[in-house]
Amino acid sequence: GGAVVEDELQLSQLLRDFSAIEGRKVLVHGGGRKATKMAERLGIETLMVNGRRITDSDMLEVVTMVYGGLVNKNLVARLQANGVNAIGLTGADADVIRSHKRPVKVVDGSPVDYGFVGDVDQANGEMLGRLIEAGITPVMAPLTHDGEGHILNTNADTIASETAKALAAIYDVTLIFSFEKKGVLSNPDDDDSVIPVITRTLFNKYKADGTISGGMLPKIENALAAVEAGVSRVIITLATAIDGQHGTVIEGEELRS
Repeated sequence: GGAVVEDELQLSQLLRDFSAIEGRKVLVHGGGRKATKMAERLGIETLMVNGRRITDSDMLEVVTMVYGGLVNKNLVARLQANGVNAIGLTGADADVIRSHKRPVKVVDGSPVDYGFVGDVDQANGEMLGRLIEAGITPVMAPLTHDGEGHILNTNADTIASETAKALAAIYDVTLIFSFEKKGVLSNPDDDDSVIPVITRTLFNKYKADGTISGGMLPKIENALAAVEAGVSRVIITLATAIDGQHGTVIEGEELRS
């Protein structure tokens, strides 16, 4: 997540822990806070709707530079220093994630044009698998392409979910969303109020009663979509606790019966 990218202590620990994971792995990153700061320096206004960035042509240039360049290549270099042979990818590289420009949507009764934002059509698990089997660790930036020469800004959680789903056809996949909290909290003011397990039924309940709201809603939607598409399990946890033993586990209903 972008908050982790901004926090040097959390990021360093995450990269060390990620590097220590044995076997096949992929890292997906955000960087929205860095993009916002860069846009401000360039005099470009940042507009958000329900936590989603409006991406006009100027903002598209900013996120392409920040996500695909500054953040991605720094992460790749630091993983190399930790002994991980990483390669940085946007969705356009090797055609690993293709998307289409999001149509105008009605939000709270008003039409919203998100601009150059991509909704994923397909992720190429076979191509990613080739890299992984060659001993290379993909580092995925939250950018996709439409096959017609256009880069599109795509939510990092969606990139993680779609990548995991594509790889689930080949591997037994665990998807870990790492961010600045210990997990999904029942009380946002209590960092220890972690909800241990969420299924689709529980999510609908928590959404209805307001326990879960805001930016956590799309994160859990992506997690549930991944599980329902064959990903073995999804964990939402603190960036410094990616060992699979902490946080909130997102499960399919059948696993709870």
